[in-house]
Amino acid sequence: MLAHAHFSVMPELPEVEVTRLSFADRIRGATIRRLRLGKPLRWPLGTDPQSLAGRRVLRVDRRGKYLIMHLEAGCLLWHLGMSGALHFAPQQPSPGPHDHVDLDTDLGTLRLHDPRRFGALVYADSLQDPRAVKLLGGLGVEPLQGSFDPLAFHAALQLRRAPIKQVLLAGDIVVGVGNIYASEALFKAGIRPTTPACRISKPRAARLHAAIIQVLARALAVGGSTLRDFSNARGESGYFQLEMSVYDRAGEPCTQCGNPIRQIRQGQRSTFYCIACQKP
Repeated sequence: MLAHAHFSVMPELPEVEVTRLSFADRIRGATIRRLRLGKPLRWPLGTDPQSLAGRRVLRVDRRGKYLIMHLEAGCLLWHLGMSGALHFAPQQPSPGPHDHVDLDTDLGTLRLHDPRRFGALVYADSLQDPRAVKLLGGLGVEPLQGSFDPLAFHAALQLRRAPIKQVLLAGDIVVGVGNIYASEALFKAGIRPTTPACRISKPRAARLHAAIIQVLARALAVGGSTLRDFSNARGESGYFQLEMSVYDRAGEPCTQCGNPIRQIRQGQRSTFYCIACQKP
């Protein structure tokens, strides 16, 4: 049986995109039979589950860390929260205590397994629906698309006095750069996480821009990061954690200079960096 995902940190953009790729083609064209809801998630569904029966799944897109399932009428917005995982299979075993959503279709059942219940499933009539706008409207540009421009990135950083790591995590300048990949990108760019965003020069911002793309693309290529036992909707693990330079390596030698990796807390999140290789 599939080992479901129990994240020690929130699934980030690569994990969400890996999840999407693992089931989107298989569920396209499916007709919904029923939607079973277990314990309440972060937000209410926003519609009668029975009203979804008979609707066809057109496609599954991603915006930031949200998966958007477009239906013949309306759409479903999925969020994996802190510990969620989606698993799609022709048949599912009886739901366990942490299986909170089953979307049963004529092609298989998509199950949300979420031990901590910070995940969400929200219905919206369209992406212009206020419910969708509230969740998606403030998101920044997608880092793996052409709209992520280095000059615009630098200009946006100039307006922020907060530490660069916090600015990246906020998600309103560039979306989906969560805790793991922010730490890794800042190391690759040689920028200390505590540096005020507005103090980062145009050349350093360009290096960080390139590092964000490189780190996220690499994580996507190797299937994301398996912390504890993340797996995609097919039950396959990711391997980016084997390549991490700083994240979760406190006290271990830096891969570039040999100095011990430091760990600090920023906004309730752990940050890892090299004091020698990453300059303020």
